[in-house]
Amino acid sequence: MIVGISGEVGEVNGQRMALPRACERVHPKDTSEKGLWQRALKHVQKGLQEDEMVVVDAGVNIGALQEAGIGRYGIRLATNVTARRNVLPEHHRGRKAKDGTLVRPLARQHKGKTLAATSPDETYTWEEDGHQLRAEIWRNLVLNGVTPDPQNRVFDVYAIYDPAFKQPWLLATPVNRKPERVRAMDKDRWPVEQIPLCAKQMVGTHRQVVHNPERVQRLPELALLAGSILSFLAATFPAPPTGFWDRKPQRMLGRFRRLLIGQPFPKDVKLPGQLREKKSVTGHLPKGNLARRPKVAETAAT
Repeated sequence: MIVGISGEVGEVNGQRMALPRACERVHPKDTSEKGLWQRALKHVQKGLQEDEMVVVDAGVNIGALQEAGIGRYGIRLATNVTARRNVLPEHHRGRKAKDGTLVRPLARQHKGKTLAATSPDETYTWEEDGHQLRAEIWRNLVLNGVTPDPQNRVFDVYAIYDPAFKQPWLLATPVNRKPERVRAMDKDRWPVEQIPLCAKQMVGTHRQVVHNPERVQRLPELALLAGSILSFLAATFPAPPTGFWDRKPQRMLGRFRRLLIGQPFPKDVKLPGQLREKKSVTGHLPKGNLARRPKVAETAAT
């Protein structure tokens, strides 16, 4: 089930968390991921504040962001991405060029040949967590097929080399920022991944199956909301220790879930008639290992 989710990333008790803002359903007549991205980005653009910036993964491209009218964004690029300069190259002889010079941030192999990388416009180094990071920057680029024009929407590409990773981070943004800030913005995308993780693993909806068309859409939305609420409660509730050996417990969702499991079902809250504790008879069902043992057909010799 494909669901689009957008959220606001902030900090709660030292933890980076994402507060979900909206969930985008798959259209019944257009179930493609591309169509979902188009509708989700339009809604994100409408609710974007002046001091906010959209950060997305490589699942969407720069063209989709520009088409949605988003002017402040940070995006993770593919390693084989190419772009063009927003100025025409100098004309010496022959036919005049219609496109800017090709820019290839990273070298790659194609049909047994090595396509060399384009020299960066700027380089930048800084220290972070005890090791040195290096960034190569290409300024004022446009998409392939766009004719150079001063009115074009341009962007910068950053190739950030971190010793902890084999491949460099390839990021793009139209906002002029230092490389460490661009890298920090891309890392702030990761807290959004915690919302579906909590919904599936902690809430347990990865084992739930529904068939009604409306419930198929509604179940993921409610699961994402419940997972987000649990994450916030776990970050604000005092961390319960696992035992006497746990002297410095951390505020984690797993600990908070175990704490809730040990609590009785609430009786002081008046629930509606459709939401009640299900009292099923389970005495006739096998327990323990017998419940896991598969049935074996018995055959009698004749």
